[in-house]
Amino acid sequence: MKTLSALIGAAGLFGGVQLLHGGSVESAADEATPSNTYRLVANGDEGACAVKRGASISDGLSLLTVAPNCRRLLPGIEHAKFWREGQDGTVAFSVNGIDPIVTFAVADGDGYESYAPANPLLSLAADSDLKPGD
Repeated sequence: MKTLSALIGAAGLFGGVQLLHGGSVESAADEATPSNTYRLVANGDEGACAVKRGASISDGLSLLTVAPNCRRLLPGIEHAKFWREGQDGTVAFSVNGIDPIVTFAVADGDGYESYAPANPLLSLAADSDLKPGD
């Protein structure tokens, strides 16, 4: 009898959680997961392409996928394979995980703005609608 009461209580608790999360516990988890797909834009929307932050390799270092058409924005960036996040919030893209091709600082709003190299000015913002081939 105690087991039946415990099962009924657990079912009620689960149902309450479902109601609080709009019927889906997964939807709450999805909302908490940050986007790993970004839109890279040159000089105020003159051109754009997609980059995707991949699996974490070590503290601050992740794999990176850069769309081939990003070359139009900054020649050579299409070869970047690593995303390195500094303790100060900067983000650098590199081929080898060490030497940056481009470095971004946190922007005033959401996302990042490049500061090295100085030209072209690039912005990087989360974009869940883009895929790395776009």
